Amino acid sequence: MKETALHLLERELKIRSYSPKTVKSYTICLKEYFDFLEKNKKDERIFDEDDAKNFLLYKKEQNCSPKTLNVYLCSIKFYYKQIEKIHQKIDIKFPKRALKLPMVLTNHEIMEIIRTLQNLKHRLIISLAYGSGLRVSEVVNLKVSDLDFNSKIINIRQGKGGRDRITLLPEALIDDLKSFISKRTEPPHKNYLFLSQKGGKLTTRTLQKIFQNSLKKANIQKPATFHSLIHSFASHLLENDVNIRYIQELLGHQNIRTTQLYTHITQEGLLKNVQSPFS
Repeated sequence: MKETALHLLERELKIRSYSPKTVKSYTICLKEYFDFLEKNKKDERIFDEDDAKNFLLYKKEQNCSPKTLNVYLCSIKFYYKQIEKIHQKIDIKFPKRALKLPMVLTNHEIMEIIRTLQNLKHRLIISLAYGSGLRVSEVVNLKVSDLDFNSKIINIRQGKGGRDRITLLPEALIDDLKSFISKRTEPPHKNYLFLSQKGGKLTTRTLQKIFQNSLKKANIQKPATFHSLIHSFASHLLENDVNIRYIQELLGHQNIRTTQLYTHITQEGLLKNVQSPFS
């Protein structure tokens, strides 16, 4: 019965175009919940709020973060609402998540990182991620046809949340991009912009390694990741007085509250110009 339930969950998520990562996470989380119920001799087809709360407490005592607990809760709610079609209200609140500010690099630090890259392809990867506000998955899926040099925009296909959006194509990168495309020697592979040496699609892991190596070469001690490039893009636009609604659209955030997190970072920067009254 458990395997059938997990199959039904996976099928429903895929039909609704949930990302492969979400499908995998929900399936793993629900399997753990079913194992918990089985251990306590409970029927997984019947929803019991106390069972769900006891499971979440059990995971919390295993030092699960609030973010991970939210995924467990989402998977449980989705299954019983969408698969078992229960009509009772599932009145379990999502765990409160601590406010964690994104790691942001300065423009100078990013330029130093880019300067360490001798390989044009690697340099363009990092430059586009920062200059256009792209996630690592969006960079590896970028196609030559997504670049509109005349309008200076990039069409992001199936980006964050599976939605298409438009973002900026930095004018300063256009000549290098055109040159890179015209001189590319790798065989075409579904028209992807950045290919591996064997002509296949680059992996996100490869891009993360490129970033980490360049971060080390630039002697920057911050615990930054590839995702810090999009954080920096958003934060620097905000510092330059770009309307937060525009930034929300460029990043593909559904909720403005996600974008507003960057206001905390710009406020933190303002503190550098304020002197404490203690002397």
